[in-house]
Amino acid sequence: MKDKKVVFMGTPDFAVPVLKSLIEKTNVILVVTQPDKKVGRHMTLEPTPVKKEALNNNIKVFQPIKIKEEYNEILKYNPDIIITCAYGQIIPKELLYTPKYSAINVHASLLPELRGGAPLHKSIINGLPETGITIMYMSEEMDKGDIIAQEKIKIEDTDNVGTVHDKLSLIGASLLIKTLPSIFEGTNNRIVQDESKVTYAYNITREEEKINFNRPARDVFNQIRGLYPYPIGYAILNGEIIKITSSKLSEKETGSAGEITEITKDGMTVKCKTGSVIITKLKPSGKKEMNISDFINGRKKEELLGSSFK
Repeated sequence: MKDKKVVFMGTPDFAVPVLKSLIEKTNVILVVTQPDKKVGRHMTLEPTPVKKEALNNNIKVFQPIKIKEEYNEILKYNPDIIITCAYGQIIPKELLYTPKYSAINVHASLLPELRGGAPLHKSIINGLPETGITIMYMSEEMDKGDIIAQEKIKIEDTDNVGTVHDKLSLIGASLLIKTLPSIFEGTNNRIVQDESKVTYAYNITREEEKINFNRPARDVFNQIRGLYPYPIGYAILNGEIIKITSSKLSEKETGSAGEITEITKDGMTVKCKTGSVIITKLKPSGKKEMNISDFINGRKKEELLGSSFK
């Protein structure tokens, strides 16, 4: 596949293994990624993870502010195929159909489930038993293109967004390389998505980051791990914003929704609509993530007991 000219479009860490595999197996002639962003307290201009990987391999990088207005720069390279993975902008139709082998996408869900920008989060928040990677032809509508290949993984109770991210990023790279020969040879599957089974995974809103304890414990547990390690769910305790980073399930039914009913050095039990969750790690405002034993150190345990997360 080294004779095939590939333009790769991606931005975050999730896309890096895909790019690495393409560099090894194909001829990546251009990498397209989002513009550098200012990050941290000192607002340092930081390149995207994909840009760093491209530059480490001496591959030219293009960072359009608006791809819809600057796509002609990509067409100048006359790519055989365009491959995208978590790029972050809508790809104009001129890029989808001009290359000989069209444009394909590596998507982090089992389409037609979870179309959109936050499939990792929503697969856990929604309590799905499994998720996976879809290799698909791109179309003008979001994640609607024909499916070429898929690979599944089970979502375990020990998983969070971070662990699922890491698993799927590697699967995406592997499945893509396995699938590319059939795309180039014209022997690949092309499965039209079943529109009756479509669900969406739109980007997480600030409102969705707030932990709602007035729901069954399983839903609360899923929301907490479905928001970790980014953006991290939060609740308000005695006027203080507390980010909740880790929990486990409990069958205790004492108390009302949001109420702290028990505190030990290993966890803080909070009543949900049904059942409870035991918060094991959290991050108070302006502080680092900590265990419950560190959180209660210097606080009056009796004042916390009976307090409620809002």
